[in-house]
Amino acid sequence: MNNNALGGSMVILLPERLDPNRKVETPSHGVMNPSSETPESHVNGMTTPTAPPGSALKAKSRPRKAPELQTVERRNWLIHMHFVRKEFELCKQLIREQLDETRGMCEYANYVQGLILRQEGKIQESFELFQLCNILNPNSVENIKQMARSLFLLGRHKLAVEAYLQAEAKCDKPDWEIHHNLGVCYMHLKEYDFSREQLLFALEQNKHHQTFAMLAKLYLLEGDMQSGINTYKAAIEYFPENADLHTTLGLLYMQTGKHQQAFEHLGTTLTFEPQNTRAILAAGAMMQSHQDFDVALAKYRIAAQKIPESPLLWNNIAMCFFGKKKYVAAISCLKRANYLAPFEWKILYNLGLVHLTMQQYTSAFHFLSAAVNLRPTKGHIFMLLAISLTYLDDMENAREAYEQAVMLEPRCPSVALNFAIFLSNHEAVEDAKRMINEFEARVVKFRQSTGADLDTEILENGAKLAALLGIDGTVFRKRTSRTRLEAPDESIPPEKVGASNVNQDVDHGSATPAQAPENPQEEGEKSLLVPPSENPEADEEPPSSWNEPSAEDEEEGKEEDDDFGKEEEDLV
Repeated sequence: MNNNALGGSMVILLPERLDPNRKVETPSHGVMNPSSETPESHVNGMTTPTAPPGSALKAKSRPRKAPELQTVERRNWLIHMHFVRKEFELCKQLIREQLDETRGMCEYANYVQGLILRQEGKIQESFELFQLCNILNPNSVENIKQMARSLFLLGRHKLAVEAYLQAEAKCDKPDWEIHHNLGVCYMHLKEYDFSREQLLFALEQNKHHQTFAMLAKLYLLEGDMQSGINTYKAAIEYFPENADLHTTLGLLYMQTGKHQQAFEHLGTTLTFEPQNTRAILAAGAMMQSHQDFDVALAKYRIAAQKIPESPLLWNNIAMCFFGKKKYVAAISCLKRANYLAPFEWKILYNLGLVHLTMQQYTSAFHFLSAAVNLRPTKGHIFMLLAISLTYLDDMENAREAYEQAVMLEPRCPSVALNFAIFLSNHEAVEDAKRMINEFEARVVKFRQSTGADLDTEILENGAKLAALLGIDGTVFRKRTSRTRLEAPDESIPPEKVGASNVNQDVDHGSATPAQAPENPQEEGEKSLLVPPSENPEADEEPPSSWNEPSAEDEEEGKEEDDDFGKEEEDLV
């Protein structure tokens, strides 16, 4: 500042860059603007604030990502997805990885692995895994139920009952599945009262078709056929389109002789499922029992496309050929059935019957001996065995076989008649008279119990023998009432409802009429041997199904075994 000529002061303005009082700020390296300042742009001498892009602001404001935690259940959804798709190999691989990471402490992975092992038939291993699941989560009812199911499949029914009772105690409300399975376990333990109580309580909680079927089976095991039929009728009211219920009820009606109702229910089954092999076989058996062999063969031809390896199907086809007197075809079909089921006594019985008809007595003796070893409680097998021994000139063993047949079949008239003819032919007159009187008593009881009459051939031979022995044969005269169709052969009979599985695979045909070989004698000679007048199963409880051996063991007083390999189990 200087004094000018006017005596005043003068101010000199210097450029900013030359100002000695200017403070120079050194910028920080790598930062163009301080973090507290907003960037500016200089355009044409004007200063304009510049905002950074949005992504830069977000990057600055984004919080730091938390580290991932290895949760125990993080693969459960993937394991479940592969399991419901039945991709078991991938499922087991994921389970191994999950168990390795969690050191075996993942409950769901162990649970699914137990289910897979049980489907593969490894019941004991699955039970151990469910035990581990129960240790990991002792409050889970599902783990206890799966333990009980595995125990049931292992045949340890008492332990299964204890497990189900423990599961029931942990439930907040009644579970119909637990009560249904308790009823099944009690049934296998032959505690029928407890079983009925549990099944009825299960029906109160939920009307399920399997519970109805198991309750009907229980009534049949107790010998109450009518209650079993009523139970199936009640089930059909709730499930009118269930083909299995209609088929089983139709088979029950067949066993009780109500063919019209049986045909209606079997027709209903074929309406809903035209390819149902059980219904097709049952309908064919009904035609076969009424001598309509061509229609029966047409039904069996349809079934053969679905179950070509069924031994019972080939057995019934063979007996159709036998009824049409095509014996070579019958033997061929029976040999195939015997190859598929070598331990089925009914097929062996039929093979013996056909060979006996063809007068091949040695072959008949061979097959009948095998049948009697498999089922020594059937008197008709002993009777045919005695006939073959008679033609083989072994009278001593033939007489013993007849005596055994008469003892095992106390109500069959034809057994007594054949024994009487044998005794008469071998000059045992007193024994023959005693046996013809036994035959007469059995005929009277048969007429009173069934209201039908025996086959004409049997009555005529009985009258001839009575005349030869000097006995009044008026009781052997043919009555005017309806004649009972004889069914002496052993076609696989209709299924007995109430064996170990609720949903069975196929059914059996009923018996086809057959003639035992006659002894061609002249008219002056003594009376002929005659065929058995009834199905060997006719005077007993209805025979059991082919793939249900446990029901036949019920008749024999044996322990009923469990077959976990069947897809359709009693438990649900």
